[in-house]
Amino acid sequence: MRIEKVNDTQIRCTLTKEDLAERHIKLSELAYGSEKAKALFRDMMQQAAFEFGFEADNIPLMIEAIPLSTESIILIITKVEYPEELDTRFSQFSPGDDEDDVETDATDLSAPILEGAEDIMKLLSRLKENAKTHTDKEATESTKDNEASSDKSEQAKPITKLFVLDSMNEVEKVAHVLENVYQGDNELYHYTKNNKYYLFLHRSEHSLESFNKVCNVLSEYALQERFTPATEAFFKEHYKPVISKHALQTISSL
Repeated sequence: MRIEKVNDTQIRCTLTKEDLAERHIKLSELAYGSEKAKALFRDMMQQAAFEFGFEADNIPLMIEAIPLSTESIILIITKVEYPEELDTRFSQFSPGDDEDDVETDATDLSAPILEGAEDIMKLLSRLKENAKTHTDKEATESTKDNEASSDKSEQAKPITKLFVLDSMNEVEKVAHVLENVYQGDNELYHYTKNNKYYLFLHRSEHSLESFNKVCNVLSEYALQERFTPATEAFFKEHYKPVISKHALQTISSL
């Protein structure tokens, strides 16, 4: 249990999993105000009084419970000298109040004014729901992070497409159409057996969206065939490229 003095009227208490285990207290016991939980709070206030002179006898306290996880919380305890000046959304507890009559927002971590360990336990009854909300939020953020990481991985993935054109005239036409659109690496082969031209188009530094647009334009002038590394390896092994590296860029500049 770590207690820190924020100022003369406020302290911050951190309760970890180990702190609770040392006192054989489960988080649920804090929520339901067991005798062990009440004793823990009294020890907490006594330690604060001993270390920092934080005396809270007969002084209303405002507690903010901030769950760090399902088994760890921070309690920010503030002495309230002028309760009537607090925002009206804080409810005033008294020994005769019925807990069910107090309206609180389960997603609001700010607590009403409390006047002792008994009432403080009422605040902690919301802790389990707050902790669950916190954990669910972390899980959602983790999912988003994983999706973002997956998107980045997809963005960095090398991609090659294969297009077949009927003649050199068609290749020249495509080269001029894509002159200011595509700057990636591409190789052009002439397959003598069917007299077709095979264009291997690499994504290079283009974004996925940009590269897809280039391929869509090319599809209007050429037939797209399924690309496999084996196909590219076959052409490299058996045929010399008509133009290598920047075939379309070279042709468009002629």
